[in-house]
Amino acid sequence: MVSTILQVVLGLGFIMFGLMKFGSKQMVEGFKHYGYSAGFRIFTGVVEVVAAVLLIAGIWNGTLAAIGSFLVVATMIGAIFTHIKIQDKLKDMMMPIILLVLGAIVLALNYSSLLG
Repeated sequence: MVSTILQVVLGLGFIMFGLMKFGSKQMVEGFKHYGYSAGFRIFTGVVEVVAAVLLIAGIWNGTLAAIGSFLVVATMIGAIFTHIKIQDKLKDMMMPIILLVLGAIVLALNYSSLLG
């Protein structure tokens, strides 16, 4: 039940975040500020949308939930390192940290389905 709720919340959030990467002025400027290319921004958006779809499909299949949450965890680790690289304050890193923790919880709850 906890996993399902978190999967829906993360799934909907990552659909929104991922789609924004395809052309939102804020995201375009943000990735320029971080020193990343437009191609990397698009790649990140694709990964986030794929993660979202897997998380939502994972409501019925624990393996998909585990894979989707792994993508969330990996993406948020990258986001946190980016914030560290540009020397952001901790308060500016809170969203990726929270999403990392939520993704890790979903991964932990569904990890056994990866093992067979």
